Amino acid sequence: MMERRRMDAALLVVFLGHLATALEVPLDLPQPPTITNQSPRDYIIDPRENIIIHCEAKGNPHPSFSWTRNGTHFDIDEDSNVNMRPHSGTLVVDISREKAEHYEGLYQCTARNKHGTAVSNNIFVRQSRSPLWSKEKIKPIVVQEGVSLVLPCRPPVGLPPPIIFWMDNNFQRLPQSSRVSQSLNGDLYFSNVLREDSRNDYICYARFPHTQTIQQKQPITVKVINLDALNDTMAAFYNDTDLFSEDPLEERKPAFLIPSGPSSSKMVLRGQVLEMECIADGLPTPEISWTKVSRDFPAKRTSFLHYQKTLRIVNVSESDAGDYRCTARNRLGSVHHTIHVSVKAAPYWLSGPPRNLVLAPGENGVLTCRASGTPKPTITWAMNGIPIENSPKDLSRKVEDDTIIFTDVQTGSSAVYQCNVSNDYGYLLANAFVNVLSESPRVLTPANKVYQVVKNHQALMDCASFGSPMPRITWFKESRSSTLDGDPYILHDNGTLEIHVAQGRHSGKYTCVAQNFLGNYENHIYLEVKEPTRILKQPEYKVVQRGRSVVFECKVKHDPSLTPIMTWLKDDGELPDDERFIVDLDSLTITDVTENDVGVYTCIMNTTLDHDSASAELTVVEKPDPPTDLELTDQKKRSVQLTWTPGDEHYSPIHKFLIQYEDSLHHRGHWHNLTEVPGTKTTAHLKLSPYVHYTFRVLAVNAVGFSHPSSSSRIYKTEPAAPDENPTGVKGFGTQHDNLVISWKPLSDLQSNGPGLHYRVMWRQQGVDSEWTTVTVANNSQFVVSGTPTFVPYEIKVQAVNDHGDGPEPAIAHGYSGEDLPLAAPRNVQAMVRNSTLAEVHWDPVLPKHTRGHLKGYKVYYRREYSIHKHNPHHVEEQILTFSGNHSHGMLPGLHPFSRYSFNVRAYNGKGEGPPSLTQHFETPEGVPGAPTSLIVTNPNLDSLTLEWSPPHDRNGHITGYTLKYQPVNNSNEVGPVEELALLANETSVTLFNLKYSTRYKFYLNAKTVRGAGPAISQEVVPIINEVRPVSPFGNVSSSVGEEGTLISWEYWGPEKNIYVEYIVENSEGEEEWQKELVNGSQNIMLKGLKGGLSYRVRLVAKGHHDQPLHHSEELLVTVPAVASRQVDIATQGWFIGLMCAIALLILILLIICFIQRNKGGKYPVKEKEDAHTDPEFQPMKEDDCTFGEYSDNEDHKPLKGSRTPSNGTVKRDDSDDSLVDYGEGGDGQFNEDGSFIGQYSGKTASRDTGEGHESSEAPSPINAMNSLNSFV
Repeated sequence: MMERRRMDAALLVVFLGHLATALEVPLDLPQPPTITNQSPRDYIIDPRENIIIHCEAKGNPHPSFSWTRNGTHFDIDEDSNVNMRPHSGTLVVDISREKAEHYEGLYQCTARNKHGTAVSNNIFVRQSRSPLWSKEKIKPIVVQEGVSLVLPCRPPVGLPPPIIFWMDNNFQRLPQSSRVSQSLNGDLYFSNVLREDSRNDYICYARFPHTQTIQQKQPITVKVINLDALNDTMAAFYNDTDLFSEDPLEERKPAFLIPSGPSSSKMVLRGQVLEMECIADGLPTPEISWTKVSRDFPAKRTSFLHYQKTLRIVNVSESDAGDYRCTARNRLGSVHHTIHVSVKAAPYWLSGPPRNLVLAPGENGVLTCRASGTPKPTITWAMNGIPIENSPKDLSRKVEDDTIIFTDVQTGSSAVYQCNVSNDYGYLLANAFVNVLSESPRVLTPANKVYQVVKNHQALMDCASFGSPMPRITWFKESRSSTLDGDPYILHDNGTLEIHVAQGRHSGKYTCVAQNFLGNYENHIYLEVKEPTRILKQPEYKVVQRGRSVVFECKVKHDPSLTPIMTWLKDDGELPDDERFIVDLDSLTITDVTENDVGVYTCIMNTTLDHDSASAELTVVEKPDPPTDLELTDQKKRSVQLTWTPGDEHYSPIHKFLIQYEDSLHHRGHWHNLTEVPGTKTTAHLKLSPYVHYTFRVLAVNAVGFSHPSSSSRIYKTEPAAPDENPTGVKGFGTQHDNLVISWKPLSDLQSNGPGLHYRVMWRQQGVDSEWTTVTVANNSQFVVSGTPTFVPYEIKVQAVNDHGDGPEPAIAHGYSGEDLPLAAPRNVQAMVRNSTLAEVHWDPVLPKHTRGHLKGYKVYYRREYSIHKHNPHHVEEQILTFSGNHSHGMLPGLHPFSRYSFNVRAYNGKGEGPPSLTQHFETPEGVPGAPTSLIVTNPNLDSLTLEWSPPHDRNGHITGYTLKYQPVNNSNEVGPVEELALLANETSVTLFNLKYSTRYKFYLNAKTVRGAGPAISQEVVPIINEVRPVSPFGNVSSSVGEEGTLISWEYWGPEKNIYVEYIVENSEGEEEWQKELVNGSQNIMLKGLKGGLSYRVRLVAKGHHDQPLHHSEELLVTVPAVASRQVDIATQGWFIGLMCAIALLILILLIICFIQRNKGGKYPVKEKEDAHTDPEFQPMKEDDCTFGEYSDNEDHKPLKGSRTPSNGTVKRDDSDDSLVDYGEGGDGQFNEDGSFIGQYSGKTASRDTGEGHESSEAPSPINAMNSLNSFV
């Protein structure tokens, strides 16, 4: 027996794998019924609607359905009100002819086919009920203030129970608090009542959720009275006798209204909601707190409601059993109540209901019905709806408590098994079939399915399969080189392949193969690993002033193959529908920001696979609103207290208030700052001055700026008084040598303290006078005392006085009368020479009595008379060096060496300078000389040259000699060894031999005195290579002119590297400059800027260092020939010549016709105008438009006057000829674009010779017209 049990246990472990991996059987295969949908166990129906009891099932063949009602068969065909839906077990009950309550009861559905029978849960059908409140008359409740009160609700019993709430006549919820609250049963509790609780509309409402109806209780009237007040009132009428003899109500310690007693108990089922409440009476109102004895509350499942009076724990578990203590406490004491909670449990699954089992013939399997409950439930089995003990015996089946073990099953043993688990608090019913099939594998996952996952996320690729026996799943990737069963791949029992952290390399084609002994089946799927969506730049917290714009940026990176959608939220909701909100690709802009825009803005970037989000807060700030409600309190003679109410600070805290005042007595309309107080205060104690009519206002200040001023306070007037202070800044000084000016800073109107302000000015000579001289000064801030001694000390006082008295005793100030120029010069003036450029001057200070003022210092006047070397005087302006303060010596820097100087010293005060001291002299010693004036290279030969120089301009002493240094320098500016040569003082030239030819040398020459060597002058030069070559380093300069320009070539043997070409037009005037073009290391250059038809002077220039002369080549004359224009000259084109000839011929014909018509007597416009004048022979020029008049044709039959035709056919013009040209603008005839003549005739620009007299105008002849045309062409 023990061996058999061990074998069964082993089978159980093996068969658990089948349980975990069982799958749905495809509907095209034979299978027993499975319930897929059914109505809830406790099914509450609406009595106004038809009853629908659901029962759906699947199976192959499709199952048939039957019902039981209250444990007996329910014959649907016999009840015309009941129908069953086609292909379904769902019942539809028509209640139009029968009440719904007739069909209340316990229903169960059965679905069967040839492979088995499945049954539904017991469905308890009940109709919902919402009964009316019973009619009752509720008397008003009169209660003394301070006592507790309970208003009962007691709604009618409904199904399901109603939801209770209290409202008034206006359907407004009654306010609740720690003092007034609703209990779980719906009653309204008052821990203590107040007079404001009096009202006549306490109404309890019951809402029945299933029918959505609300029932109302009759209103309750509550009247709260105060016995103390009533006693006081009645005592006046009844000789101080109390109407009520009770003692006045006093405060009391808490006592529980519910629950009663020190302890109670409560039972709750596992998974339900536990609610416990404690409501206490007391005055003052007690505070409620909760604790759990010996354990803590489950934090995530616990909440406190109704002002801590209700403890609520959701999803109760066994660990929530225990003792809970509520405590009510006020200042008079506390009270406790303990609630013992026990937790029971209706049956519940431990590992889920039993699962369908698909077995191949000869396989083994297990059905498990594992459940628990409190108390422990009983488990019973049934097969096809019949208790298993009453079912046919089956040797392959063995029942052991919650497990059925199948061994070596055979075809035809398919069935549906029911597991029923029950205890006192409920039951569980589950169907599970055993289907015996022999089926080759098939993969249920769609073929070629594409899975898309985000990089670094989990990838799950399904390979749902079916077969009997259960197929084995194998995965391959791409080439199928090996199965995927190791890291990073995880193969689950249901065939799913998992990649815990997917990477880009995991993308590709995958193949899953399902295989059992009947065959195999493969399916292809594809995995695409995408880059994650990430917000690169998150929106940032913004503080913006109202009316301005704000931009939240949200830059995102995402996989390019995915389509992103950017969504913006405000406070986790949609953005307002406002055109001020502008959403761009990666930003949100809000224009004209208002305070309503304050909130948290979130950008969410969604793709089909993932999303990322970021949030930022917007704070809209503005200047604060002005303070209001200014009030003056605590009014005294010299102070007042000002209070105000701050305005809205607009999200920017007020950090100070500025208090200003206006003095309407002295400065109406002018506001002055009085004081500032921190932004946390709304009161200021203001110190005031007498004789001021104050009006106050307050401004608030935050980070944005100042608010507008508040409204002004009322006027507060202070009484006048004597001055509290005297003028400040009292000074005494002189503007003349015999006066004393006393000045002070006058008091302001605020300081005057009263009318009639004036000043009492007092002075006396210090140490001489004992009495004060006094004057009164009004409307002024200074007084001048005349006739004083020069620069003597005075004591001064200035006192403020007004009509109400004198100010305090003034302090004594000190001053001096006016200054005069010093009387004496410094004595014992002498100089000590420190070096060649610095001397120190000493003197004895002037005595104070001779200073006659505040000594400002001393001035040293000095001048360079001449250089000792030359002995000729220098015309140098005198220099002044000032030494402030009472000095007796000073330094004279920057002197010239080897020179003679003269100087004197003068004292000066505020008035000016005193007399000079006796002039003294000193000589500076020798110094180092300056650089030689020039250094010239002459007579350069093959290996020698001569250097000539001039002595330094500034010798600064006797020249004792010269030092010459020289060294070779190569083309890369690297220097060679230095040669040094000492020269005599009287030498001005030296010839150097044995120099390297074709080598550049640099020479340095400096002069020396006994003080040392001075700075050097330098020069560079190159000795000549041979005597045949010219001095210029250029040779064989030539030119050649080509199409691309003029090529200049040359030879060069000089050391200079900066070579350029200069050219200028020959015979150009002096203003023109040579044009330059730089040569880059070659010995030829192409000049492209030379113009054709001109001759140029061209030369080459070599430039060395800045202190070296330029080397020029001989000038070369270059002539650039003129280049024929490549443009086509239109005047030479045949078509243009032909066109011009045709135009000329047409004009000629027109002129001939005009001439013939004229000779025939016809009139032209010229003729018509001419007839209007009296003289037919001559018309003068019109004065208005400077044109000539028209011409007469009286003699048209005669030869034209003034016209003569030579025999050669040409027209000869003399001074009186009138040709067409003469009537132009002084130039050639003008034609339009089409060749027609412009205008008839223009006035001549010159007057005719007066000698011609009455000669008439010449008529236009064809010949003259041709001459004009030829001139045009």
